[in-house]
Amino acid sequence: MAGICVQGLSKVYPNGVVAVRDVWLDVADGEFLVLVGPSGCGKSTLLRMIAGLEEVTAGALVVDGRDLTDAQPRDRDIAMVFQSYALYPHMTVRKNIGYPLRLAGTASAEIDARVNEAARLLQLEAVLDRKPGQLSGGQRQRVAMGRAIVRKPSAFLMDEPLSNLDAKLRVQMRAEICRLQREFRTTTVYVTHDQVEAMTMGDRVAVLNAGQVEQCDKPRDLYDRPRNLFVAAFIGSPTMNFFPATVERRDGGLAAVVGSVAIPLDTSALADDFQRWIGRTITVGIRSESVAAIPSHEASPRVTGTIEFVEELGSEVIVHTRVDELGPSADIAAAPDSTTDSGHIASAANLVAKLPARMTCRAGEAVTLFIDPANIHCFDPAGPSLRKGVEA
Repeated sequence: MAGICVQGLSKVYPNGVVAVRDVWLDVADGEFLVLVGPSGCGKSTLLRMIAGLEEVTAGALVVDGRDLTDAQPRDRDIAMVFQSYALYPHMTVRKNIGYPLRLAGTASAEIDARVNEAARLLQLEAVLDRKPGQLSGGQRQRVAMGRAIVRKPSAFLMDEPLSNLDAKLRVQMRAEICRLQREFRTTTVYVTHDQVEAMTMGDRVAVLNAGQVEQCDKPRDLYDRPRNLFVAAFIGSPTMNFFPATVERRDGGLAAVVGSVAIPLDTSALADDFQRWIGRTITVGIRSESVAAIPSHEASPRVTGTIEFVEELGSEVIVHTRVDELGPSADIAAAPDSTTDSGHIASAANLVAKLPARMTCRAGEAVTLFIDPANIHCFDPAGPSLRKGVEA
């Protein structure tokens, strides 16, 4: 096992395109770090730089105390699992898994022992003598995992390994990968564009945008304490509701006035210099679960709107509502790019609420909703969070 230290890595292509810009990350020994972000944000390029498959333009890569910035892939003791599986179609499962060991000149008895152990861990014992074309997608993914495991590398790199699987298999394989990583405690860097994968698998999650790390944190902290508007908009499904608001003095305290609705603010949770925003415009973020059909607090603002669209998900109901008194939504240029996102429905809705499944909601009906003021997020319109202790 080994820690991975990314020190200011950058990648600039000959045509001037900057794919990765001054990225700093410390992946602890045995940690599972997920890189997530929209398409084209540089996450796969960064992973390939760690693997040695992309040349580093600037910065350094240190693994287990060794500078591997310019080392060849074969000299890095890192195993990579690709989206395409990259299996040899003419070889059996047994030979595919054992291939890296044969290349390394490992003794036949040792190869057999390691292959059998990997097959046992991955439940592939019954298909060892089949070829990849005879396997299901999930089995092929397990073979690719087995080929990485059998090497006993110091670190695993995984580039969207589950994107070719159907929804049920993705869930199963997520659990399988997490189980194996916990068992081996091998340092792992995992790339995905699916925020559910990121949030459920990672010890920490790094959110990338335009080649830079916007925030690297534990999943719960990313959700509850987003560092800026991009992270707030990207993490969470449906995406957070955003509105421009004016900070005003109300009833002995401060309130964010959104349209004609005043939302009381808990100033103890806001930055010490928040007073400077009085009379100015901020951006208010409201998660869908902070909008309810019954008040959660005596100071919960009440709004009335018209239901535009309803998503019946079985366990809950996502209600897209037009609330004229809130005014237009803020235009946040951090639209999520997740296979599981349901936050962008073309309609006049400006407030999305996540309500209990037992509620009956129909498009065109009027609905009364309450906003939980205890869970309001405040941002500088330029992006940074205005929450206390959240560094931009």
